[in-house]
Amino acid sequence: MSESVIERLVKTNPDMEVWWDSSPLIFERWVTKMVNQAPVNEKNELEAQLRRLFNSADPAKSVCRGCTTNPPLSLEAVKANPEFWNARIEELIQANPGITSKELFWRTYKLVVQKGAEAFRPMYEASNGRFGWVSGQLDPRLVTEKEAMYSQAGELAALQPNVMVKVPATMEGVDVVRYLTSKGISTNVTTCFTVSQVMAVAKAAQQGREIAIKNGVDISRWRAVITLMMGRLSERRNLIEQAESRGITITDADRKWFGIATFKRCYQLLRDGGYPSKMLLCSVRPGPLVGGKMRFWDVEEFAGGDIVYTLPPFALEPLFALGDRIQFSPDAIDRPVPQSSLDKIMQIPYGIQGLDPNGLSLDQFNTHPATLLTVSEFSKAANGLEEYVANRLALSAELTLV
Repeated sequence: MSESVIERLVKTNPDMEVWWDSSPLIFERWVTKMVNQAPVNEKNELEAQLRRLFNSADPAKSVCRGCTTNPPLSLEAVKANPEFWNARIEELIQANPGITSKELFWRTYKLVVQKGAEAFRPMYEASNGRFGWVSGQLDPRLVTEKEAMYSQAGELAALQPNVMVKVPATMEGVDVVRYLTSKGISTNVTTCFTVSQVMAVAKAAQQGREIAIKNGVDISRWRAVITLMMGRLSERRNLIEQAESRGITITDADRKWFGIATFKRCYQLLRDGGYPSKMLLCSVRPGPLVGGKMRFWDVEEFAGGDIVYTLPPFALEPLFALGDRIQFSPDAIDRPVPQSSLDKIMQIPYGIQGLDPNGLSLDQFNTHPATLLTVSEFSKAANGLEEYVANRLALSAELTLV
């Protein structure tokens, strides 16, 4: 049986990892959808390839080595299986008389994370903590509140030993990364878009690790990854508007190369500097069309890297559709980006902020356009989950009065 496009990708580096970017709780539904849509003569082979991504019978043999999720994906997981989650929410209500909607939101979210971590726990144990991590994100509405983030991080880390806490790359988040690392808590930095942010949190993790070692904290199973949300960086209108005001024409390919160059620079700086954090690639998009053929540069250009790809269903679907038409080169991660594109990008303030290690000061992290947009979207999803559980809380109260 032929290898899938993902299996061929991970062969380019033995330390490369691919993670599932969604709740593990929706994996089966996604596989069913994919197989149902496939041509009859391709169904069996496709189903076998997809089920190798996550082997529920023996997770340690899965192609996917971990899982990331966020508030929008968690809300999707709850809405995808309302019968199951409504019952769990009702159990929380009954077990906690007088619970508020905000408290119920947080307990429900923790349960989503815990269920996902349980699914990957066998992989975590079989690999002695190297694989099988599931990320649980701090409430995105609290990205500037350090004490609240400290408290929530402790609760998430206590759910399962393979829960990795997602910390925002805000000014306050840098301190949170340092503090959590000093306690031996694994972290995944999110809402991160620029070389400046990556280097700040990489240094914080390094400092926190040194503190942990000095204090005798067990870090034998500690891990740190830094998520660069590449597509969310390069898609912002700020880049195009600033280019137009300077008479510079930015093509779709230039925008792609901007995101790719940013990630490659972060990867090289962390590798050459010996930092303990690992780069995680997020927010990939298919394209561009080259010579009439569809490419997937956002995946192809990092083949051979000691990195993590986190791929949601909407990225995996075009990858599987392209299949053998995508070929991976083990040296792609070290290939230079076209200088012509870099020359244009580095004439634009938004481009300099992204690519230059000193492009942003610490106090500018919170106001970067990609940060503002992403935190707003994540906060909206958190509000959505809170509204969902609030409706269940109100319904439960009505039934109690009947």
